[in-house]
Amino acid sequence: MTVAAGDGRALSEAHALSGTLDGLRERKKQRTRLALIDAALDLFLAKGYEATTIDEIVAAVDVSQRTFFRYFATKEDVVMDTMVQYDQIMVEAVAARPPGEKPLAALFASLRVVLQNIAESGPDESARFRKIHQVVETTPALVHAHMARHKETEKVLAGVVARRLGVDPETDLRPRLIVAFHAASVRVAFEDCARHEVWDAPTVAARVGENITLAQETLRDLI
Repeated sequence: MTVAAGDGRALSEAHALSGTLDGLRERKKQRTRLALIDAALDLFLAKGYEATTIDEIVAAVDVSQRTFFRYFATKEDVVMDTMVQYDQIMVEAVAARPPGEKPLAALFASLRVVLQNIAESGPDESARFRKIHQVVETTPALVHAHMARHKETEKVLAGVVARRLGVDPETDLRPRLIVAFHAASVRVAFEDCARHEVWDAPTVAARVGENITLAQETLRDLI
C-alpha cells in the first residue's frame, strides 16, 4: 500500500504530538511525586513523622489521597523512595567502574560519585537529601526501615562485586565481606555527620569522602 506524502507528514506529526504529550505527562507525574515528597518531609520535620497524617500531606499539595497512593503505598515509602533511587545509582556506578579496579576501591569511588552528583544537582535536590537524612536520623521506625533497605542493597552490591571478581557469591564470602566493610565505613561516616548535625549535601559529601579515605588507610594499617 502506498502512503501519500500528505498522509506521511500527518502521521509523523501525530507521532511527534503523541511523544510530546507523553513527555508532558511524565514531567507532570514527576512534579507531583516530588511535591508530595517535599511536603511530607517538611511536615515530618515540623510535627514529627508519627504525628503527620497522609491527609495533611495531600492537603499541603492540594491533591487527593487517591493521587498519593498512586505514587506511594505508605508514609514510609515517601522517605524511602528517594533513598532507593540513590541506591540504584550506586549499584549502576559500581557496575560501570573500570574492570581492573579493586572492588573496595570501586565501591568507595562510586559512593563519592553519588554524593557529588547530589551535591551538584541543585538546591532542591540538596535540600531534599538534607531533609531525608534529618527525618531518618530522628525517627526510630525509619532507622529500622533504612537498615532493612541497606541489607537488600548490600545483597545486590555483593552480586556486582562477585561478578567483578568472577566468583559465586553463594560459595565465596569475599564479596559480602567487601560490601560489609564498605557499608560499615559509610554508616560510621553518616552517623558522624548526624552527630555533628551536618546535613547539607556538599558538606556531607566532603566529610564522607574524608571518612572513606580514613577507612581505606585504617584497613591498610590493620592488615
